[in-house]
Amino acid sequence: MSYLDDPRVFLAAERTLLAWQRTALALMGFGFVVERFGLFLHMVVGQALTPAQRGFSLWLGVGMTLLGGLLCVGSAVQFRTVIRSLGEAEIPRGYWTGCGVWLGFALAVIALALAIYFVLSAV
Repeated sequence: MSYLDDPRVFLAAERTLLAWQRTALALMGFGFVVERFGLFLHMVVGQALTPAQRGFSLWLGVGMTLLGGLLCVGSAVQFRTVIRSLGEAEIPRGYWTGCGVWLGFALAVIALALAIYFVLSAV
């Protein structure tokens, strides 16, 4: 990938990974807000929502949460691909390169659990 033998290449790849993970977290958080918006409407209006109203916010929120989880996995896989293409001089000695990858997979598991909770609590 790079012939610079410069650790800044690795650090730039890691910053990119973390930027994608922040974007994924934002999607997951926004998915949570959208999914719970139906509950907010129920409290404000004081009457039960129709299944169409509840279903729209539910499935849109679940979709955004799952999209955030997929983004976490995709960014972690892409980062591992970039790391494998780097030379020994580009990765700082003793630096643990797996932290961001494991964080991405943990966030994906949390997103999946949250999506399952949303669907099961709506029934």
